[in-house]
Amino acid sequence: MSPSGTSRSLLARVRNNEAEAWDQLVRLYAPLVQHWLRSASLDEDEAADVFQDVFQAAAQNIARFRKEKEGDTFRGWLRTITRNKANDCYRRRPQQPRGIGGSEMQHRLHNLAAPDPDRESPSQETGHHPLYHRALALVREHFTEGTWNAFRRTVLDGQAPRDVAQELGMSPGAVRVAKSRVLQRLRSELGDLEE
Repeated sequence: MSPSGTSRSLLARVRNNEAEAWDQLVRLYAPLVQHWLRSASLDEDEAADVFQDVFQAAAQNIARFRKEKEGDTFRGWLRTITRNKANDCYRRRPQQPRGIGGSEMQHRLHNLAAPDPDRESPSQETGHHPLYHRALALVREHFTEGTWNAFRRTVLDGQAPRDVAQELGMSPGAVRVAKSRVLQRLRSELGDLEE
């Protein structure tokens, strides 16, 4: 939150090198980067080193990230950094004899480039991406229980505002306002990182 009380976007705060913003960004994206590194078949020590390299490279190059064309996303940019750092790790490994008909390295690189449909697509139960759930957890603390419940039931549970209003003892208009406030906060904080 800026001194004026109006939240600036997370990416803008990260670019200003605000420690809290960096912590929030890492909390959001660490599980995804770890998943990508597991998919790359790095051993535990290598993965820990590459994880640090990824976020160090992101910190050094954050000012260069731009959404210049349709489809450019922060997540895609971070995935490219992760893939490049994993490739750097493979190149640092001692040379191993190549097997006939291909190499384990090529197989690992192929697996890194291929998205995992179970982890990168919306969950089948809720229709929401895991990154979305982490973002919700980060903004949750900024709302009262009533506002959060109205948002959760209408957006996450898919209930009609009229039904939620009746259950929570609110007017349908108050339910819509609560939903709008939480969505606005999400957009304000994380909109520049959306898929």
